[in-house]
Amino acid sequence: MTTLSFNRDFDPRHGEAVEIAPGLRRITAPNASPFTFRGTNTYLVGTSELAVVDPGPEDDGHLEAILAACGGRPVSHILVTHTHRDHSPLAARLKERTGALTVGEGPHRPAHPLPPGESNPMDASGDRDFHPDLVAGDADLIETPAGRFRVVATPGHTENHLAFALEGGDVLFSGDHVMAWSTTIVAPPDGSMANYMASLDRLLAAPETTYLPGHGGELRQAHDFVRGLIEHRRGREVAILAAITMGARSTADIVSAVYVGLDPSLFGAARLSVLAHLEDLAARGLVATEGAVRLEGRFEPP
Repeated sequence: MTTLSFNRDFDPRHGEAVEIAPGLRRITAPNASPFTFRGTNTYLVGTSELAVVDPGPEDDGHLEAILAACGGRPVSHILVTHTHRDHSPLAARLKERTGALTVGEGPHRPAHPLPPGESNPMDASGDRDFHPDLVAGDADLIETPAGRFRVVATPGHTENHLAFALEGGDVLFSGDHVMAWSTTIVAPPDGSMANYMASLDRLLAAPETTYLPGHGGELRQAHDFVRGLIEHRRGREVAILAAITMGARSTADIVSAVYVGLDPSLFGAARLSVLAHLEDLAARGLVATEGAVRLEGRFEPP
């Protein structure tokens, strides 16, 4: 069994360009929260010409920190892992200031249509203004003066989530799909647990073992960590099924049974994570529900 161990020892040094390796620097935006940890990481790749990965939230100071770190050097591409408001909104202003091309999977959209009468609890978190200049898909190669990036499609956290592997090394920019400090939130309808699990398998098949995530510090020996994430999610499935067997019938009941000692401020996020598991379990015939799987639905053993 793989042990899943998180690392929360991370100094963001907000506004500073922190060198990770030659030709690779990180700037962390000052948008710390329970969901963004110490803030969103923006990465600058290259020496004489640059590419930027995840420009970050709409924040004047963060934009100026990125431009200062660029030091007048050309920026050719802005790569966006996904369209949550802590990752992609600054792309438009950075493009305006640098002339760079934006790269992403496509516009923000849900993983599946909402059931009739259901509202989207994740609606405010999506950046619907981002439309990439270059649309990228799995295994595409993005040629830039700063290096060549191989695209790894990783839907799950969002439907349009991508990871970017920097060719010629061992580095993969993992966005929010895999992070060293915490598990990833998979919240319907933006997210899909089935897609998330399939994307973890896709990362295991990729050769890179050093991940630079959207939040927190770098992750080494990443395949071991990914295996731990898979075991963690499978264990969560078992716990959810056990809670239903013992009489839990709603997402709130299941969270209370499974997430013992949970910070009350995270209760809503936990319900959405449970809902993502229930969607997957229902599709596999392991739980039963009347009609569509809903946040306020009633769940039974099959």
